[in-house]
Amino acid sequence: MILIKNGYVIDPKSRTEEVRDILIDKENQRIVQIGKNLMDTLEKKPEKIIHADGLIVAPGLVDVHVHFRDPGFTYKEDIESGVRAAAAGGFTSVVLMANTKPAVDNEETLAYVLGKGANTDIHVYSCATITKGMQGQELTEMKELFTKGAVGFTDDGVPIMDVDLVRAAMEKAKELQVPLSFHEENPAFITNNGVNAGAASRHFGIEGSPREAEIDLVKRDLELAIETGVDINIQHISTAEAVELVREAKKRSSHIHAEATPHHFSLTEEAVITYGTLAKMNPPLRTEADREAIIEGLGDGTIDLIATDHAPHSMQEKAKPITEVPSGIIGLETALSLGITNLVSQNKLTLMELLAKMTCNPADLYHLPAGELTVGGPADMVIFAEKESREIKRFESKSSNSPFVGEKLQGVVIYTICKGEIVYDNRR
Repeated sequence: MILIKNGYVIDPKSRTEEVRDILIDKENQRIVQIGKNLMDTLEKKPEKIIHADGLIVAPGLVDVHVHFRDPGFTYKEDIESGVRAAAAGGFTSVVLMANTKPAVDNEETLAYVLGKGANTDIHVYSCATITKGMQGQELTEMKELFTKGAVGFTDDGVPIMDVDLVRAAMEKAKELQVPLSFHEENPAFITNNGVNAGAASRHFGIEGSPREAEIDLVKRDLELAIETGVDINIQHISTAEAVELVREAKKRSSHIHAEATPHHFSLTEEAVITYGTLAKMNPPLRTEADREAIIEGLGDGTIDLIATDHAPHSMQEKAKPITEVPSGIIGLETALSLGITNLVSQNKLTLMELLAKMTCNPADLYHLPAGELTVGGPADMVIFAEKESREIKRFESKSSNSPFVGEKLQGVVIYTICKGEIVYDNRR
């Protein structure tokens, strides 16, 4: 047994927010009691007592958009190192993207990913691709892949341009009751991706990625989703116009969802000018007005998920010229701190609202047994110091491609508990 004593429990699913004790049965990996002064009622002293006075106890964080690069690119990250990074960030459940090599478009690769993930300290789920080889020409065997454990479908990183194929995928996903996630950047608008067409692109003397690339596909896919009634997730939203499109679409359908990354609510294209390739990503960082629109969307519920798009790359890759370097940054180990620093401490969201977008909301969309603290429920939780600050220096990830290195951020993960075990201990 593990007893968490006197923690300030915040559970967005039940709207609980008060000081409580939590008793965990390690053997059954379940929460067995939640209450006050539980020590007084126990016949046997727990083998571990965590004194959580002054700390927040919340459900383990859930990230439905991560890249662990395994198989095919394990020099950047593998499932084991990705899991360590997730645990250090307070995440107990992650959903892997399918753009590996080979892609997760077949049962064998899906079985490899899920089998390897099952032997780690946290819960590792995976999407499969919508189209075979992410070529945008033929649907995968979605029913078979869903039956074998895929929790969603996405060609993340490669927009699907065939409208009829997108509609067919939505119809199949609706039948299976499984969400689709869409990377919304129309390549017809883009000359150099990863850098906003504006001040950043002018700085580097390139054309960049205009906002119209995102707006065009968001508009298309929202209409198709409303037509078919499927659950969709607009991934890593970056423009004010796309936020407004989602806001209006949500008035017409309860199946519309959108995610924001910590980097898109924390940074603007000025970061690309300052940090260069470390702040290059798809879709790119945009203007301050866009950042403010994303924060407004988070505040009013238009954007209901926060996902990291954890995208590791090697130092050698990120040392290439801006037009050659791959896009993306790591995010698992800084996500909670960025949310606390740039949203909660700025009175843009309450801590309850932030945690909902990082726990129960993503878990509910992907039908995961996660995201809440309840008796009989999974013993997955994060314990953190909301007011404590730390300088970002090192990572559990194999990669360190982050513009936040050297930044001082508020919010420090102290313990991550998953499957009834302490999988990250900041006090060791």
